[in-house]
Amino acid sequence: MKSGSLLALLLGISITLGLAARAHAYAPLGHELVGAIADERLANTPTASKIRALIGGLSLEKAGLLADTIKGWDRKGVDGAKSFRVASPKIDRQLRDFWRANQPTYDVHSAAPSHHWFHYTDVPVMPAQNYGDGSAGRSKWDIVHMIPYCVEVLRGRRPEQNERKITKPVALILLVHYVADIHQPLHVGAQYFDAEGRIADPDKDQSALADEGGNTFALELRDEPPRTRGIRKKKLHAFWDYDAVNGLFPQLPIRARKRELEAQIKPLKEQLVHELAIHEPTNWGMLANMDVTNYAEAWANEILPIAHEAHERLQFIHVHPQPEKDRVVVAGEATEKPRPDEISYRAWAANIVREELHKAGWRLADLLEKTL
Repeated sequence: MKSGSLLALLLGISITLGLAARAHAYAPLGHELVGAIADERLANTPTASKIRALIGGLSLEKAGLLADTIKGWDRKGVDGAKSFRVASPKIDRQLRDFWRANQPTYDVHSAAPSHHWFHYTDVPVMPAQNYGDGSAGRSKWDIVHMIPYCVEVLRGRRPEQNERKITKPVALILLVHYVADIHQPLHVGAQYFDAEGRIADPDKDQSALADEGGNTFALELRDEPPRTRGIRKKKLHAFWDYDAVNGLFPQLPIRARKRELEAQIKPLKEQLVHELAIHEPTNWGMLANMDVTNYAEAWANEILPIAHEAHERLQFIHVHPQPEKDRVVVAGEATEKPRPDEISYRAWAANIVREELHKAGWRLADLLEKTL
């Protein structure tokens, strides 16, 4: 297939489900696309040389996966014989120090934050607001604060000997991941519910619980194919991480082996990356006089209306508080509302994801050029 034909196909977006429901090998796909776009944008530039000096032969495409990969240390720690290791001993050691300084916890009063908190913020989507309009769902350790934190480390304005153990190589690795995360609507906006399962305003009801980025809500769409044995309903968050991204590609065989799927998707992915890297996305740039440390808040404000619509297009039912380990979360189901425009949730989400991945790749390259 010619690249132009692929682009036309993607612009029209014929959404399919099969790959997303079963091919978990492509969970990192969105992060790889963002990093690969930035790799191509920065190829043969002074910035690319500075990136190599910091993280060696690690591409941005692969570096963008590490902030999620190290979550594998959460269960058994970083010192086990079988624990994940990065090929570079220096980067491996620094990432392990970072994990030790920011170990996972549900204690919101913990003196040390969890590295999980750095990936998102939970700004209420009802009523609509910007990041700076309130405090509910925000923290000094959320993604809107951690992006500029990493930028300041790379600029040398924050010492590498900081409490979070974020060195310059780690800051770069985290930035590649966080810039992609902040362009995922459910990493920025959240719906809140009261004890009766009704949509609530957390500024007025401080006991209201957020939807955990959709991780505790099962999603049922109108075009969902029949589930076979062993296939459960997907979670709302997983839909945005997996299905909406995988929907950018044409139908692939459902029953193919993992390596066969990888082999078939590789050339399609490379063509898509090239198309997105050479075609400038709409409205991706920041104001000329805006400091790069303010970019994250501007990006959050831009995607919050999308996060609002991502929730508004759904009906939340059977909502209830649910004990989980040492805390209480809100759980339930989300079903697709009928739309007068007749655009399915799946098709709408895939178009959004394509636009956001496109902008994220360009913005990552631009941020690194201005920072390094």
